[in-house]
Amino acid sequence: MNSHRLLVTAAVIGLGAATTSLAVGPADDVRATIVGQVASTDLAPEVQAFVSEKLAPLMTNQVFVSEVAKQNGKNRPLSEIQQMCAEWSAAEEELPIMREMLSNAVANEIRKVCGTMPQVGEVFVMDNQGANAGQNALTSDFWQGDEAKWKKSFNEGKGGVDVGKASLDKSTNEVLQQVSLPLINEQGEVIGAICFGLRINQF
Repeated sequence: MNSHRLLVTAAVIGLGAATTSLAVGPADDVRATIVGQVASTDLAPEVQAFVSEKLAPLMTNQVFVSEVAKQNGKNRPLSEIQQMCAEWSAAEEELPIMREMLSNAVANEIRKVCGTMPQVGEVFVMDNQGANAGQNALTSDFWQGDEAKWKKSFNEGKGGVDVGKASLDKSTNEVLQQVSLPLINEQGEVIGAICFGLRINQF
């Protein structure tokens, strides 16, 4: 067994009690640390519970992690990303890159995993430079690398939590509170981030 993995015993509640061994790896350790940080935010307790129980597992979602790793592998110069952002923000009609961000594997996975969560409005995934990797609604810009939602959640590859102020989101025309978390691969490396726009009135 990998030396980085631990064996823990968990009780399984059903018709009878049983025990099973669960493998806990580096990604789980990092995720647990982030969940601990969520508990120290000023989010309402019910929102903290939702983030920890429903959203935190998405930090290691295989589709998000795989697709962001592919995008990171392109090694786009930051200047190219910023130029794409300028064109995105100035566009008066939908650009091909916008259609891609709304229809790629990441976007489809967002709709799949968040479609049954009425508390979640806008969701977008970011790579290791803050560039969009997929979303369920168009953001106002393509690059988030200069904003707290990416800076604090990616946190120079260490991971963290960012909680924004509730405000009217122009992309969705809803009052949302953004909560951003890191994306973590199996090795426990932070490779990107994901931002959730929460409908606070749904809690």
